[in-house]
Amino acid sequence: MGRSNKVADVTNMNGLTGAITDQPEEPKSFMEKIGLGAMVGKGPEVGEYTKGRLKYISKSLVFDANEGYYYYWVAVVSVAYVYNLIVVIARSVFVDLDSRKMLPFWLTLDIFTDLIYLMDMFLRTHTGFLEQGLLVRDVKRIRTLYFNSLQFKIDIFSCLPLDYMTTFIFKRSTVLRFNRLLKRERLVKFMEHTETRSSFPNAFRVGAVVWYIAVIIHWNACFYFLISETIGLGSDNWVYGVQNKQSLPDGIDDSLARRYIYSFYWSTLILTTIGEVPGPVQNVEFAFVTLDLMCGVLIFATIVGNVGSMISNMSAARTNFQNRMDSIKQYMELRRVGKQLEIRVIKWFDYLWANKQSLSDQQVLEVLPNKLQTEIAMHVHFETLRKVRIFQDCEAGLLAELVLKLQLQVFSPGDFVCRKGDIGREMYIVKRGMLQVVADDGSKVFATLSEGAVFGELSILNIQGSKNGNRRTANVRSLGYTDLFVLNKTDLWNALREYPEARKILINKGRELLRKDNLLDETAPVESKTAEEMADELQNSVRILQTRLARLMAEHTNTESKLKERVHYLERKLMNGDDSDDEVITIHTPFSAGDKNNITESAVEVERRKLLRPEETDSDSEY
Repeated sequence: MGRSNKVADVTNMNGLTGAITDQPEEPKSFMEKIGLGAMVGKGPEVGEYTKGRLKYISKSLVFDANEGYYYYWVAVVSVAYVYNLIVVIARSVFVDLDSRKMLPFWLTLDIFTDLIYLMDMFLRTHTGFLEQGLLVRDVKRIRTLYFNSLQFKIDIFSCLPLDYMTTFIFKRSTVLRFNRLLKRERLVKFMEHTETRSSFPNAFRVGAVVWYIAVIIHWNACFYFLISETIGLGSDNWVYGVQNKQSLPDGIDDSLARRYIYSFYWSTLILTTIGEVPGPVQNVEFAFVTLDLMCGVLIFATIVGNVGSMISNMSAARTNFQNRMDSIKQYMELRRVGKQLEIRVIKWFDYLWANKQSLSDQQVLEVLPNKLQTEIAMHVHFETLRKVRIFQDCEAGLLAELVLKLQLQVFSPGDFVCRKGDIGREMYIVKRGMLQVVADDGSKVFATLSEGAVFGELSILNIQGSKNGNRRTANVRSLGYTDLFVLNKTDLWNALREYPEARKILINKGRELLRKDNLLDETAPVESKTAEEMADELQNSVRILQTRLARLMAEHTNTESKLKERVHYLERKLMNGDDSDDEVITIHTPFSAGDKNNITESAVEVERRKLLRPEETDSDSEY
């Protein structure tokens, strides 16, 4: 790539004079290399300002293909393509459609769609592409890439005005507009993006298949009428005309609408392999019908398979949900569960399906990376968690961890969420429905909790000095079907280990709330370690000791191995090896055989000392 492709064009627009200068700069970073440093200003004079804006559009304007406005533009181009796909073949075959009376109408639409094609080519020269995850905004690089691509050649050929150039030469120049059908890529991209953006992708896929079928039948109908017209209308029973009583029975006028409707009807019967149409007579008719039947079998076998797969996918969730419910019903029948409880379970399943809660949040989001899971959970639960009194002053990092721990639970009518005296292990946030705080016998209602209410937050903090301990202080019963977000005590404390400051804030906030309700023993310590924390510390200490012991054992094993090797070497040398040593011992040392063993043991001891204290000199090892 040349030097010019590596230089970012920076447009400086002088605010006083409106003068525009191109000032090339050598890119110093990857961001500058892809053209992110463009500067745009405005001039006060209208003429110079207009000129500057045009130059800006030509050199600096870049579109992002992932933005919403670009999707709508692709939709406009797709509409223009569908117009050509449907109308060009029909106007080429049915002469009455392309009459002089209809010419101004068709000419207007043709020019309009051609302008859309040309505008799309211009936008392609300003549509950025991704490089290393960043949008490239260097217009020169974008144009170079587009001009060297196959798509540019296709776009050029699809815009050639062959029909306009031959209008005065040929009567029916519409056939020369078939090059407009080469721009199929835009329609494919539009359908892919629509399927991705749609909330009902399976329904969209079924609709797309139906549309494809209609287009195929339309084109085949046009080919049928073209062959009929070529052979001669009404020349035999197969072609369209008076001889074919099925197409023109008595009393039916031979109109344009009749010609197209019958051709479409004939095409539908053939391609669906029903075949209840007049039989072919001439060879060309036999060939066309045979080809149609073969194509119909292949096309509709593929289409039926795809539609069947789509319908299966659409009902897959319901099938899985039904299988789960059937398993529960079989279990209850096997265990002889009471009929009333069985009805409650079935109603609970029906409520889940009606509210589209057949899958938990974790099952739905598990395919996403942790970062996206956190962002979605923050968007859904963050404000709700912020409303909890003890979490109002906590840092966002702790809340970001807690939102991933929230679990959705559904309670049936009459279910007790908690009872007075129960050990508190969860905190509850009401998402949907209503709860009642009732007396022990359930007859008297003290309060009603609605959407957004929070309870149980103090019992999961293990606040020292709480007169209630971590016991529940009330009976809470579900009035109808109620959806609750549940935060487990274990999940909270696991998160608080990484946020000691937030832990202190929560404990202090909880003590303030208890003090306000006169439920705090001021003589109790502010905070003490829980049994779980003490067990964790003990486990960590044991783990450290195990690591040290393993290291010492490894060192001992290594030293012992070296000593054994040295002893083995000395024994082999003294017993089987060096004769000169034996002579020295025999001549100069009047030792017996027992003394020789003592000498060997002394030598072994000296060698052991050498290994343990390698810094000693050789004189220390003599004997």
